[in-house]
Amino acid sequence: MRANTVIMIVLAGVFGVLAVVLANIWLANQRSAMARTEDVQRDTVVVAAVPLKFGDTLSADKLREVAWPSGAVPTGAFKTTKDLLEGEGTKQALQAIGTNEPVLATKITGPGQRATLSAVLSEGMKAVSIRVNDVLGVAGFVFPGDRVDVLLTRTVRSDEGVDKSFVDVLLQSVKVLAVDQVADESKDSPTVVKAVTVEVSTKDAQKLTLAAGAGQLSLALRQAAASKGETTERITLSDLTGDTPDDVAKRQAELAKQAAADAAAAADRKRADDKLAGLAQAVERVGNKLDDLSKLKPAPAVAAAPQAKEIVKEEVKYVKPEPPARATVGVFRGIKLETYDVPRQK
Repeated sequence: MRANTVIMIVLAGVFGVLAVVLANIWLANQRSAMARTEDVQRDTVVVAAVPLKFGDTLSADKLREVAWPSGAVPTGAFKTTKDLLEGEGTKQALQAIGTNEPVLATKITGPGQRATLSAVLSEGMKAVSIRVNDVLGVAGFVFPGDRVDVLLTRTVRSDEGVDKSFVDVLLQSVKVLAVDQVADESKDSPTVVKAVTVEVSTKDAQKLTLAAGAGQLSLALRQAAASKGETTERITLSDLTGDTPDDVAKRQAELAKQAAADAAAAADRKRADDKLAGLAQAVERVGNKLDDLSKLKPAPAVAAAPQAKEIVKEEVKYVKPEPPARATVGVFRGIKLETYDVPRQK
């Protein structure tokens, strides 16, 4: 038998024995760990047996008790279902609770208390609604429980008479309590809403109420984990175009001056047109009067009544009147009408 073959057989035997030894050591450790786990003191905690959402009424069939290490019981947890449901009236969920998630006192209402926004508000906080649309409300992607920044857009008149627009970050990391009349945090489908209700302090509630009448409010959705504020600054039109405020004001003043000049020119043209129309009517009236004078005929003479005592024979002749010796002539000099009294040619 070759030496290489003998060496391979020996090595295989050594590795096999080593594997058996390591397996026995691992099994022994597992048995020891299980023994130590069984020695840990346990307690019970009430968890949700089915998924719960905002406003769901709690009952025994929706809850169950599970074993829980005594040293790791969450604050506000209930040990038994009886403890959770005790008291007059029913209890409701204030936020979404998943299956096998511990039911805490902060996530449910008190006995007989309704699941309303007043029950969700933190101590010292107020609920204020903001009117939005499909754009200002982040296209309906803001849900209860999200954090948003509130932006205020305003346009004010400067001392030079020029309108200046700017945007300020009014509030940061504001918690959304409800969209329209829905406060369920488990809602996950985007919906275009008309109002968003947020949780703010009393002073911030005053700011929002005043800002609603001073300009236009809009929302900026924050990252779920970004709850800290950040340094912000006012954004103006000059930040969009790169111009300075003086450049923007000068350009707006030039536009206003050009608009005033155009309006003045239009008014002058209208006055000139009115004068021309008046002169044309005057010339037409003069021409009509001259035509009437040229067509005028003398009235026929009336014979006197015959006398009874004496018969007088009279001869009546029609005499054509002499044309007028002078005539009035109108001459236009530019747009001005001048009249002259000149002798009439025979």
